[in-house]
Amino acid sequence: MTALRGPSWRAVLAPASADDTPIALGVQLRQRESADEAHWGPRRVAPATARSVETSTGDLRLAVRPLVRSSSSARWVAGDETWESLRRGAWRIDAARTRWFATLYGIAHDARLLGGFGDSEWLTLDGADSDLLWPHLRAAAELGIPIVATRPDQQVELGEAASVEVRVDAREGGLVLVTTVSVDGVAAAHARPLGHVGVYAIDRVGDVLRITFAPVPLGGGVRALLASGRPVGVPADEVDDFFREAYPRLTREATVVAATGVRLPPPERVSVVVAVEQNPRDELVYAISWHLPGVGAVAVSVERERDPERADLRGALERAWASASGEPFAPSGRRSGVDAAEFTTRVLPALEELDAVRVEVSGLRRAYRELAGDPRITVKTVETTDADWFELAVHVVVEGRRVPFRPLFTALAQGRKKMLLSDGAYFSLAHPALDRLRDLIEESRDLVEWETGARISRYHVQLWTDFEDLADESEPAVRWRRAADALRAAEPDGDGGAAALLPTGLATALRPYQRDGLGWLCALRDARLGGVLADDMGLGKTLQLLALLQHAREAGETRPALVVAPTSVVGAWRDEAARHAPALRVTIVDGSGRRFDDVDTDVVVTSYALLRLDAAAYADREWSSVVLDEAQYVKNPRSHVHRAALALRADVVFAATGTPLENSLTDLWAILSLTSPGLFPSARRFREEYVTPIEHGGVDENREGGAARERRLGRLRGRIRPFLLRRTKDVVAADLPPRQEQDIHVELSSGHRAVYERVLQRERRKVLGLLDDLDSQRFIVFRSLTLLRLLALAPALVDAGGPGLASSKLGALRDRLDAVIAEGHRALVFSQFTSYLDIVEADLRAHGVGVVRLDGSTTRRSAVIDAFRRGDDPVFLISLKAGGVGLTLTEADYVFLLDPWWNPAAEQQAIDRTHRIGQDRPVTVYRLIAAGTIEEKVVELQRRKARLFSAVFDADGAFSSALTADDIRALLS
Repeated sequence: MTALRGPSWRAVLAPASADDTPIALGVQLRQRESADEAHWGPRRVAPATARSVETSTGDLRLAVRPLVRSSSSARWVAGDETWESLRRGAWRIDAARTRWFATLYGIAHDARLLGGFGDSEWLTLDGADSDLLWPHLRAAAELGIPIVATRPDQQVELGEAASVEVRVDAREGGLVLVTTVSVDGVAAAHARPLGHVGVYAIDRVGDVLRITFAPVPLGGGVRALLASGRPVGVPADEVDDFFREAYPRLTREATVVAATGVRLPPPERVSVVVAVEQNPRDELVYAISWHLPGVGAVAVSVERERDPERADLRGALERAWASASGEPFAPSGRRSGVDAAEFTTRVLPALEELDAVRVEVSGLRRAYRELAGDPRITVKTVETTDADWFELAVHVVVEGRRVPFRPLFTALAQGRKKMLLSDGAYFSLAHPALDRLRDLIEESRDLVEWETGARISRYHVQLWTDFEDLADESEPAVRWRRAADALRAAEPDGDGGAAALLPTGLATALRPYQRDGLGWLCALRDARLGGVLADDMGLGKTLQLLALLQHAREAGETRPALVVAPTSVVGAWRDEAARHAPALRVTIVDGSGRRFDDVDTDVVVTSYALLRLDAAAYADREWSSVVLDEAQYVKNPRSHVHRAALALRADVVFAATGTPLENSLTDLWAILSLTSPGLFPSARRFREEYVTPIEHGGVDENREGGAARERRLGRLRGRIRPFLLRRTKDVVAADLPPRQEQDIHVELSSGHRAVYERVLQRERRKVLGLLDDLDSQRFIVFRSLTLLRLLALAPALVDAGGPGLASSKLGALRDRLDAVIAEGHRALVFSQFTSYLDIVEADLRAHGVGVVRLDGSTTRRSAVIDAFRRGDDPVFLISLKAGGVGLTLTEADYVFLLDPWWNPAAEQQAIDRTHRIGQDRPVTVYRLIAAGTIEEKVVELQRRKARLFSAVFDADGAFSSALTADDIRALLS
């Protein structure tokens, strides 16, 4: 007989020996400290107590873990069985109870709340969102798994059922929503949601917390109220919105009752919701559903309804649908183009007329409307992105709606019956008035290629004028005018706009009104709009424009700017640029015949005479900006120099002049026609609309002081206000002395660089490998970034590179301090790291520089400050945390910032220790930045995401979710 191979049947089929090791499910109510309670430290997690639940605002969570019997005390204690050991299959209990714990783990862990507050030994139930939770918990008793509290000051019970009631109270004209949870008929003092499937109630019995959890379906609204943990207020001015938007949802999800003095709307009856999702490109998807009180939305099916109320409503739906569309009723579907418009304007209104039907539109909602009036043909000029070309925008105007020509041309060519406009209006193309358009196209076909977009060159001035005069309304720059209107609406009262970020390469501190002027210039440039800087003489128009050019260069502009000035002023531009913006490369054009195809410079300065002589050469080059200094030189639109300026190609044109109007309003029009083309109509229309009524009024109401003249003046002022800025000497007064800020990029020594690069590569590999799970690895990321920041300052701060490797910044700091002290000045030196201040202090003292110091360890703060004020020592070393605010040190007029600060507000506060009221000397600020290190990267990110760095690197260690993996990669790139 042949022997059988394989395992023995006994080994496979014999039952395993039962393991009766007692095991329980331990339940604990846990609480994390609030940010205020943490006092700048990490937010700790601890078991909740009767007192903490009443007094703390910290988050609550219901957590569970396996427990075993203590062999000595018979108490339930934490043993070897943990969730991690379950995952590894290392539990020493029978398979049935192991499966029970594994299933519970899956129910809660699928909500991705494992660990809750970062407690790896606990499984948080708050996010368990499965109805399987309750039968599973009840099955524990059958398996001999008790559900117990882990602490003597907590009790745990599993209730049968819960209910939720929302009481609406009146308070201060508004409402207060108070949510009450009852478990097995007993109201709870506190309650929190368990996903959307249950609640746990928290009651205080003496010093013991009784926690009872039970099933109850929770809608999103009720769950949100419970999760808030406190009454929710509705301000008086939002009561109507509450009853319209949230109240119906709450009545479906819970019992809503009114307190004394509150009147609630009647309960809902069965209704129909037509949900319309409006998508881009005029596409919509709709679905019709029943709205059942206390239940929610149920899709309307194709089959007939059995419920009488719903059957009657279904019949009304079908009749309204057929009358509006002529199509069979469909409870869901998709529409696009004109079909979407007709569905929106015909079917939806017909359904909305039914009492029990509500239409809800989400997405990019479109306001469609059918136009039934007679079309009216107009022709308008529109600027394009190419400054050398204009579009002849042919519109069909129907009931005030403008129709662009190219889509209309396509629709006519394709024989469509209707056309949908971009603004949602649609109309029939079968109209005799459109014959006029066909005639116009044929008459101008030899001048314009209509099929390719109706473009004409800007140099075809006569053709443009013909179309402009032909049009009922001239709009030479629709896009520009829209931006102008937006800028005008945002214009604040008073002189100037918001101040812009000062360019770092500007060597001269701007006065407040000059900063306002720079902000105004930058706002115009960002909108690709020009303007006239018409400040009084001597107020620094050149400085403000240089600041603008420096700002544009630092923002990434690579094309040169062109400055055109009188011959006598050209040299002054070179000198002023060297003084105020030395980083700008300035090229002076000193003769005719110059070409600019390959000019490698930041600013080209030429004269009006040379511009006129070499107009074609200047027009051939595309300039980033054009500045017309002393712009009264181009006030005559018929002059050659004006035409040469008009031919220049640039994103924006700015004019600088203290006399924008010398002889007539036409002077102003001529300048604005260069800087802001399209602000006014043609010269003929400007004379009719403004010059004649204002300057040559022939009737009483048009004379000076007359009502008509004042209306025209008001209209003119309103039109030019966003594009003309003028301040006089008697309205600007400097409250503070000027402040100069400069970034000093310090090159690391070869040894310092080698150590930094080695550590950078190591930390980069480590951090980049953690970015896929950034939320749980933020502390490690923070530690690595801090290490690199310290290493950029000094290798000794991180015990890298050996004791002889000095900080590269020390020499740069000492050199500048020597010059400052030699000239009798005094300086504040700030750093975030007291350990680096130790190194700086030792170095300065070793070189004979007297210092005083203020940091968190200073016990005699006033004495230290007084010592500096007495003038015994010229340098004051200050840590940011100890001296960033609350000091007035106008005795110093130099500030050194040794390391980049992630919070710009903190940096400005530090600088303001000396640059404040009472300071009578100019203040100079130096920022020392280690070149080629993380400091440069952080400065770049600081300007783009200023709030990000205060959240990541503040001393409290609170990490913001705004820090993305891409941000970390940028820091380490």
